[in-house]
Amino acid sequence: MRLRALAHARAGDKGDISNIAVFAYRMEDYPLLERVLTAELVKDYFAGIVRGEVRRYALPQLGGLNFVMERALGGGVTRSLALDAHGKCLGLLLLDLDLPVR
Repeated sequence: MRLRALAHARAGDKGDISNIAVFAYRMEDYPLLERVLTAELVKDYFAGIVRGEVRRYALPQLGGLNFVMERALGGGVTRSLALDAHGKCLGLLLLDLDLPVR
């Protein structure tokens, strides 16, 4: 099951840090997201893109998870040679993640 089936994302960037917040469409799906969408899974998913630490912050009252990814934008949006390396693109890419749901 793709993450986009259960949630939407908002993302941004500052310097070389990308921030992605994932919110469940329905509060009853939040416990599943909290269980399977770990910082380790997100770091593995962005292997080769995110070169630093990935931290996850749970926002249970909002049904959301916030991921802060360091060294994620090739030195920063204004320094990177990558085309459109903004955090918003990473948010959309994360929604394509195939969740390890059994």
